[in-house]
Amino acid sequence: MWSYILMEISVIGNGNQSKKIQNILKKKKLNFFLYKPNNSSYYEKKDFTKVIKSKIVFILSPNNTHFYYLNKLKNHYIFCEKPPVNNLRDLKKLKKFSYKKIYFNFNHRFSKVSEVLMNISRYKLGKIIHGEIVSSYGLALKKLYKYNWRSDISKNPKGTFETVSIHWIDLINFHFKIKDISKPILSNHSKIGSSYDTSNVTVKLNNNALVNITSSYFAPYSKRIFLLFENGIIEQINEKLTIYGPAENYDKNGRFIPPKIIKKFNVNESNDYNKSNINSVNFFINNCKNNIYFKKNLFTCSIKTNELLF
Repeated sequence: MWSYILMEISVIGNGNQSKKIQNILKKKKLNFFLYKPNNSSYYEKKDFTKVIKSKIVFILSPNNTHFYYLNKLKNHYIFCEKPPVNNLRDLKKLKKFSYKKIYFNFNHRFSKVSEVLMNISRYKLGKIIHGEIVSSYGLALKKLYKYNWRSDISKNPKGTFETVSIHWIDLINFHFKIKDISKPILSNHSKIGSSYDTSNVTVKLNNNALVNITSSYFAPYSKRIFLLFENGIIEQINEKLTIYGPAENYDKNGRFIPPKIIKKFNVNESNDYNKSNINSVNFFINNCKNNIYFKKNLFTCSIKTNELLF
């Protein structure tokens, strides 16, 4: 049964992220049909019938096309890149879909920092109090950026807010649950294209802790994660991830000093991202292989993260 299904995988889209997923499928020796939508008629060409006949579909096309394919193929096993959709009208419709066969790829859920957050009780950090996340790299500095869909407001209405910040919003929502979100501040510092290359937003958690998230395509490479807990700190500066604690740490005179290092990790950005994608694909494929439905909380968490965009 499974060998038959393996021959019925389709991949929609052929951009950078799609090629990364394609490479993972190839290394797993999984055959697939690659459907390459063009910009003028990306919905259905003659060979789209091959996609419809597939059992498993990877939706890796631009954000504004996701809902069309999700709606068209909702009886298939679907792996869909984030965000699920990029407008409220489609989100309202998506909420009514069955969660059982749809999986959204918010790949920070499989990152090293996510693994640490899964185990915060082990480090006795207590409740989160505050957070700051900065994620930037100079995509807008590349010549091809002005031709990329990310710089086009019709395809990427909220810019880095929906392409970069959403991953971090989802990570925080996945582990801590977000109660509210501020109106994002969107900017186009590069003046290239019509979309936004920089965004800033603050989310409020259920315990009223605030986490500020900034993402940019027009800044030097920087990955900064600072999560302050009542009994410790999780901090990542580029490739160095460190856990500190406990809060009560004194010098010989009884004065507070920075908490001790509990654990350190070297996290190569590229490797961490690739492993996240691999683990995400493996999770999806294993469910398909064993004909297992996805848990409802994965779908509802993804929908909640998506809703926070609007």
